[in-house]
Amino acid sequence: MKVSVQAVAVWGKMAPSHSITAIMITDDQQTIVTGSQEGQICLWDLSSELKISSKEILFGHTTSVTCLAKARD
Repeated sequence: MKVSVQAVAVWGKMAPSHSITAIMITDDQQTIVTGSQEGQICLWDLSSELKISSKEILFGHTTSVTCLAKARD
C-alpha cells in the first residue's frame, strides 16, 4: 500500500533554522525525532492518520546532531 504524505508548515511565516541531519521514529510509531545541523533536536507527534505536529524543540548542542539513538529499557 502506497501512502502519500503532504508537506506540513508548523511554524507560520518565520520558520526556525532546522536543517535535518538525522531522523528516528519511536517503536510505538507515535513520535518522530529529528536532529539538525544547527544543534537542535525536535520532537514531532505522528497520528495514526499520518498527520505530523510539532511537540518540542530541544536546544543545547554546540555542533550538528548527526546521529540519533534510543536507549533500551
